[in-house]
This record gives sequence, C-alpha cells and structure tokens, in this order.
Amino acid sequence: MKKFIQTLKNIWSIDELKNKIIFTLILVFIYRVGSHIVLPGINPNLLDESKLRAANKGLLGIFDTFAGGAFSQASIFALGIMPYISASIFMQLMTILVPQLKKIQNEGETGRKKINQWTRYLTVIVTVFQAGAYVAYLTSPQGSYSQAIVIQGVLFTFITIITLTAGTLFVMWLGERIQDKGLGNGTSIIIMVGILARLPQSFLQEFSAKSQSKGGGLLIFLIEIVVLVAIIMGLIILVQGIRKIPLNYAKQIVGSKNLDVAGSRQFLPVKVNSAGVMPIIFAQAIMFLPTLISFTNIDSAKGITKVFNDHSNIWYMIIYSIMVIGFTFLYTALIFNPNQISEDLKRSNGFIPGVKPGQPTADFIGAIMDRITLPGAIFLAFVGIMPGIAQKFGVTSQFSTFFGGTSLLIMVGVILDTLQQIETYLLMKQYDGLMSSGRVQGRQASSPVTTTAL
Repeated sequence: MKKFIQTLKNIWSIDELKNKIIFTLILVFIYRVGSHIVLPGINPNLLDESKLRAANKGLLGIFDTFAGGAFSQASIFALGIMPYISASIFMQLMTILVPQLKKIQNEGETGRKKINQWTRYLTVIVTVFQAGAYVAYLTSPQGSYSQAIVIQGVLFTFITIITLTAGTLFVMWLGERIQDKGLGNGTSIIIMVGILARLPQSFLQEFSAKSQSKGGGLLIFLIEIVVLVAIIMGLIILVQGIRKIPLNYAKQIVGSKNLDVAGSRQFLPVKVNSAGVMPIIFAQAIMFLPTLISFTNIDSAKGITKVFNDHSNIWYMIIYSIMVIGFTFLYTALIFNPNQISEDLKRSNGFIPGVKPGQPTADFIGAIMDRITLPGAIFLAFVGIMPGIAQKFGVTSQFSTFFGGTSLLIMVGVILDTLQQIETYLLMKQYDGLMSSGRVQGRQASSPVTTTAL
C-alpha cells in the first residue's frame, strides 16, 4: 500500500503527465454529460426505463454498451464513436488492399493527413446512414420510444439525423483532442468509458438477482466474480503474449571497433494475437447485418435474424466462433508480412540461427506465426462467446457482456496501453515503474507488427 501511494505521488509530481490526466478527465466528463442529453423532439419524462432496457437486447444491447447507455436513452451521442470506428476500419483495409492508398499512406505525415481527412468524410456518410436507421427504430410503433416523441413526421427525422451526425463528429473531435493533448488513445478511451459506465448498474443488477430466493445466493455471485477475474487474467496473457524468435546480427567493423548494427535487441517478438480486437469486430459487424432487416422490430424477428440477435443461442456461438477464427487468420495475413520482415533482417545483417536468409527465413517466420495464431484465435473465439455462455449459466444479460467479447477485450487493452504510457513517463523521470516484477506491456509493445487494435 505504501508503494502504491508513493507511485501516485510520483505520477502527480510530473507536471506534463498531471496535465494530460486532468485534460483527459475533463473531456471524458464532457462526453458523459452529453450522453445524458436527450434528442430534440423527445420528452425524457415519457421514456420508460424498464421498457428501454428490455428493448435493447442482443446486438443492440452491445451497441448500447459501447455508447455507455446513450443508445437506449435516445441521447444526442446515441451513435457514439462507432461510425468513426467503422470508417477507420474500412480505410485501414483499403490501405492494405489498394496499392494507391497504401502509397499515399507511405508518404509520411502528408499521406497520413489525407487518409485521416478521407476517414472523416466517410464518417459523415456512415453516420447519416446509421442515423436514418436509428430514426426508423425510434419511430417504430412496436418500439418503446414512439410515445415519447413530441415532433412527428419529416421534421423529426431531419432534426434527429442532423443532431446525431453532429454528436458523432463532436465525439470524434473529443477523441482526437485526447489523442493529441491527453493520455492514451482518445477513441479507445471514449469506448472504454462508455463500457465502464454500465458496469456499476450491471453489477448491482446481478447482485440483486442473485440475492433473490431463487437466484442462487451470495456464493454464486462470488463464483461469478472469481470467473470474471480469471477471464481478465487470461485476456492479459493473450494481449501481452509473444513468441520470441532468436536473432543474430553480423558484426560491422568500423576502424578498430566492432559495432552491432542492430543494437542490443537479440530476438524478434511475434505476438500471439497480432489481430487484436479486429476479428471480433468484423464477426459482429457481419452478424449484425441480418438484424438490419428487422431493425425496427427485433422481437418479431424469425429464423437467422433471430439467431444472430441472440448471442446465447448455440448456433450463434458456433457461427460466431468460426468467423472469429477465420478473421483472425485473414487479418493477421493482411498485416503480418513474413517476406517484408525477412528483407528487413537481411538489410540489417540479421539472421535466424540455423535458417538461411531470404525465402527460407520468411517461410520459417510464417510457419511460427501460423502455429501461434491458431491457439490465439481459438482463445479469442472463446472470449467472444463467453457472454452467451454466462447467460446460459444464469448471469443477467447486462452483466454477461463483461465476461468477454469486445467489451472486455477493449477494456483490458486500453488499460494496459494507458498504464504503459504512465510507466514510460515515470521511467523517463527516473522513478520506479508501476510494477516491481517487470515492465507493463501494452497491446503494441515489443511488436514488429503495427496493428490497429481498439
């Protein structure tokens, strides 16, 4: 406890770090306040909270979790940062698949600004489309919002689409400001805050459910907490897990000195989960498409639409797991290029002991990547279906979302990244790190592969 207090004092004594933390907290507070401002044309006093919670089950409930409850509350930030995430994912894939865009991206700061500007334009288009679908959802006669709408017709549609688009762009701006002047990745911080905002309420609901006569009692609740902690520990291992490939470097003689051209690094770290959270996001995006058919009336959905909207359904779990495993291999193949790594090693006079430079090195690295990706993909798929499994064992729907899936993976990754940045500041000021047993590693720490994980 004494070391923890001293660490907090060290963090607060670094002015730059303190200012970043304060700035981040202020913008997060602004975001949370906006999440409780109801859309124009809707009477907040007529919103039935119990019906709203019941109306947001399945994948719509996941959307509501990412938005920190703003989706179900008909807030001006109802769409949150997700349209920007969708646009960013699309642009990232295009820069990998389209040579012209990849060339622009490789132009340095100028190319990065162009890609970012196009991403913002695409965000507006995606937001307008999603806002139109959200209006249809609000005005649905079977929904829980129609009785609260005081402005009818085209005027309500126009005002809502404009407001939701402006709200998403403002949230995007907050994320960029956190990225530039705050602490951590701004977009990821906003998503994590939205997820954590639902945790206290979900925790209390689960405790209340287990306290009832047929709920199982306090023992079952404690077992659930233990299982949740075990899953978090497993996720930390998955996020930080790497396979170290030993490397040797040829010595370069300059004058009378021997120089190691590659420095002191003597291994190539390959991450067990190079794809990060992207396979889960891709799988959820595809499985969400059938629900758009009955977006205005989820309860009446039948067939595959109903299956894809219920993540506790056994067929949903099977299809979802297959998709996550497949997307893990696909996305890893897109971002991880063994041939490029082999060429980089060859140019820096590096080689793997016992493996010839060139194509044999690329084949060796690729084979290792395939072997470590398979268990990582299986564990990632298991984490993805854990909320459905938790519901099968009697966990409430809201609390089950914290047992795995995108929510838990994002929270673990963002917290590790933020702690790594704080520790970097401490070490720069010659303080001890956050942990006495070793350095905190984020999702991209010590990795030769650049991934965009939320």
